[in-house]
Amino acid sequence: MAGNMGEPTIRSVGVIMDGNRRWAKAKNLFPWKGHEEGYQRLKDLIKWSKESGVQNLIVYAFSTENWKREKEEVSFLMNLARFVFGDSADSIRNEKIRVRCIGDLSRLSKDLQEAIAKTEKETADYEGITLYVCISYGGREEILQAIQEAAKKVPEKISAITEKEFEKYLYTAEIPDPDLIIRTGGEMRLSNFLPWQSVYSELFFTKTLWPDFSHEEFLSILSTFRERKRNFGV
Repeated sequence: MAGNMGEPTIRSVGVIMDGNRRWAKAKNLFPWKGHEEGYQRLKDLIKWSKESGVQNLIVYAFSTENWKREKEEVSFLMNLARFVFGDSADSIRNEKIRVRCIGDLSRLSKDLQEAIAKTEKETADYEGITLYVCISYGGREEILQAIQEAAKKVPEKISAITEKEFEKYLYTAEIPDPDLIIRTGGEMRLSNFLPWQSVYSELFFTKTLWPDFSHEEFLSILSTFRERKRNFGV
């Protein structure tokens, strides 16, 4: 059901899925066990979002800074991505989820790039919720590449470019700015996640580690969001 009667539609939700490694450490497990459990929670989140009428879900899966982690952990995360966009893609299709990836995908292996492209193509016509996966993503890098692209495309009027025109060169050109951003794990910062797009997003920080994030907490956040008055600087 797309939300309750009378409730405003939430067009876009961003989620920083933080706390997988700490969750695993607290249970004396290897870090990748936290990532495995985190993936299960992502599948739950997609379901909860659909039920709540969320139209676009943007998740921070792997940042440009994450490339600096231990090689073993990075390798596991890339293999997990291969599973999500390969063997697990059938469940995405069955649920009619439109999938797009955002970030510097050129840094990914060729086979993973191909798996992502295949999933994007096969889900392109689905009209339900769209899942945007930020992988190899950095907000500052996104802005820099947008400046470079704009300078190449419209060099004669770059000094007069408007915000609306500039946004066409961002990874998120087709996505509404997030109405709200949720960060789990207790940290109270955005960590290079959608710096341009988040200027008027409502921010929600929870100490809950991502693998422990629950349906009840998600619904509570949406309820609190709907009670907030958004002035957009006016």
